[in-house]
Amino acid sequence: MRRPELRRIALISVHTSPLAQPGTGDAGGMNVYVWQTARTLAQRGIDVEIFTRATSSADAPSVRAADGVLVRNVVAGPFEGLDKRDLPTQLCAFAAGVLRAEAMHPPGHYDLVHSHYWLSGQVGWLARDRWRVPLVHTAHTLAAVKNLALAAGDEPEPMLRQVGEQQVVAEADRLVANTDAEAQQLISIHHADPDRVDVATPGVDLTTYRPGPRDVARAELGLDPGEVVVTFVGRIQPLKAPDVLIRAAAPIIDRARASGRRVRVLVVGGPSGSGLARPTALIDLVAELGIADEVTFLPPQRPEMLATVYRASDLVAVPSYSESFGLVAIEAQASGVPVIAADVGGLGVAVHDGVTGMLVGGHRIDDWTAAIDGLLAHPRRLAEMGAAAVTHAQNFSWDHTADQLLESYHRAVATYDGAVSRPEQIPTPSTRGTRRWSRRRSGVRA
Repeated sequence: MRRPELRRIALISVHTSPLAQPGTGDAGGMNVYVWQTARTLAQRGIDVEIFTRATSSADAPSVRAADGVLVRNVVAGPFEGLDKRDLPTQLCAFAAGVLRAEAMHPPGHYDLVHSHYWLSGQVGWLARDRWRVPLVHTAHTLAAVKNLALAAGDEPEPMLRQVGEQQVVAEADRLVANTDAEAQQLISIHHADPDRVDVATPGVDLTTYRPGPRDVARAELGLDPGEVVVTFVGRIQPLKAPDVLIRAAAPIIDRARASGRRVRVLVVGGPSGSGLARPTALIDLVAELGIADEVTFLPPQRPEMLATVYRASDLVAVPSYSESFGLVAIEAQASGVPVIAADVGGLGVAVHDGVTGMLVGGHRIDDWTAAIDGLLAHPRRLAEMGAAAVTHAQNFSWDHTADQLLESYHRAVATYDGAVSRPEQIPTPSTRGTRRWSRRRSGVRA
């Protein structure tokens, strides 16, 4: 059977632009995912248009970001001051902007819609019905999963989001999960049809993130070549748990200081999400623990400099409470650095436990201290893990991700019947997977 041709797809990323700097605000791994997959698909000859919300009056209506990739900045609400939780109030305005852009073209301009995160899924659902093309959706994170593993003091995701995610799961023609575990969560929590769920594992830019001399990287960053460096990269918020690393490293730093050695913690990122309520909380914690001289804070870095940060490190820590995959873990390993990570979500796929790093169950500070201390005490083992990490990371490329996405896209187009799926009822999502709900197919258009 001949595959349907894909000429042009619309990617929807409402709450964060793929052109934004990851590591602060709402920009993170999803930005990298959308940008890298768009570029890779464009290299395969598919035109990609990315719809995102304009956050500055200086944003041009459209930006040719790369060959074959057009970013459309849709005006929806005030440019600044909107929290991600406020964005549902702007979905109507955003959807109108998306539909107007398509209306300037002849019918059939887009072959498919791929929405990222639940807010985008709500818009993609409407666009799918209006354009009569299939909707593929990637959740990236699920509210019910995040709420099961909240950090102390963090706020649970609202029911509004959980219901919105349930609606998108029901309406999407295909769902793309980052890992098999996430696919099972879509099925058990949101009752997704297993036959409509695909897995596309995120990748890493293997030309940017690659091994290099540690002394050169440290010289570029102004770090002491004789120090042991443990690094955190990510948004500074309770979900990402940088405080777990700081608390766990404090006794290690104290013991090293007493013995004339030096252990440094490098924190790369900016306050985000619930972390904005106390933007100096991590700095205050460092001062309280008396380790300010051994902790260095850096702002979010562009990919080339971030690769330098990884190469300068002996160990990279990813202590998150929830991760759908964990791109930082793969980027670090591709750069030749072992990773210690929480055994949550997709990190069990990203890190080969005991070979390219270590997975830690839970977030007890003593457990993290013992695990970090144990790794740092054996430099030869760390070096072996770093070498294995490079080989492991070769399994994760954006080309491979694009291959998997194209398989999902082709299935969506081949099986799309143009019908509108309407749920008879909208249940409250269950974390136990005990509630079931029915759907019927209707040929009536909205």
